Amino acid sequence: MELEEIYIYGRNPVEEQLTEDPGKVEKIFIRDGAGGSQLKRIRENASTHRIPVSNVPGNKLFQLLGKVNDQGIAALISPVRHISFDEWIAETDAGPETAILLLDQIEDPHNFGAILRSAAAAGISAVVIPKHNQAPVSAAVFKSSAGTAGRIPIVRTGNLNQTIRTLKEHKFWVAGLNPSAERSLWELETGYPVAFVIGSEGEGIRKKTGELCDLHYSIPMLNRVESLNASVSAALLCFEWNRRVFHSGNGRESSS
Repeated sequence: MELEEIYIYGRNPVEEQLTEDPGKVEKIFIRDGAGGSQLKRIRENASTHRIPVSNVPGNKLFQLLGKVNDQGIAALISPVRHISFDEWIAETDAGPETAILLLDQIEDPHNFGAILRSAAAAGISAVVIPKHNQAPVSAAVFKSSAGTAGRIPIVRTGNLNQTIRTLKEHKFWVAGLNPSAERSLWELETGYPVAFVIGSEGEGIRKKTGELCDLHYSIPMLNRVESLNASVSAALLCFEWNRRVFHSGNGRESSS
């Protein structure tokens, strides 16, 4: 299934979407110079839900929407609804078979989609993404995920580091993938809820985020290869966790 990017436009439709289902709003575009009390309310509502708002020239809206009466505003809507982290953690009863991925600013939509596909296939419980500097669940992401984007909860958070602290309060261990880590992924420990941090394509895990991790794992590589694509690394991690949890004789077997 291939989805097109979905834009809504006009002040009333955007405000109604923010009121009824803000979890689907990825980003809001407002034309430079546009004002009024309704746009002020929209900005305030977007800020409350930590939805990014960009001021753009009028020709940008034309590029996005074509020749329509946009009233100076448009919003990008995700084809998959996000869940807030607070909502997800309140409903989650984490146990030894619970693992989630924390994406630290994955901006390439193809990497993001491939990560979602691997996570769904390996039995990962959720994928947590930041609201900023993160690829939205667009048509490209949905296509790269081979339609699996809607099969695993996508949890959005305003502050990844605070999310890590909260996960620790809920008995999660937090592990980062780091090419320079001494501990090999083949030494992965299981038996408790775990959150795996996957760093961005260029920078890896940010310093402060890395410092919050309880431990780090590296993927052993030969032939002087220094690192792997973020989605490839995530796939190896997901299935090594799956193998140890579901195929070690201590957990249930995954269905093929």
